[in-house]
Amino acid sequence: MPKMKSNRAAKKRFHLTASGKVRRSKQGGQHCLSEKSRKRLRRLRKNDLVDSSFQKRIKLMLPYG
Repeated sequence: MPKMKSNRAAKKRFHLTASGKVRRSKQGGQHCLSEKSRKRLRRLRKNDLVDSSFQKRIKLMLPYG
């Protein structure tokens, strides 16, 4: 039986936690960092969870999660 392919774009952006939730990094922390305040950059470092309405769709793209 051939292996299922995972969506490469989704694999680079999302990770599954041990309890099955989907983690993502926050948007806006890649470039133009000099314009953003230190407080804002500190908040952007932390990971966030994907909304529950999208989790099922993302898990389909990551069959081996």
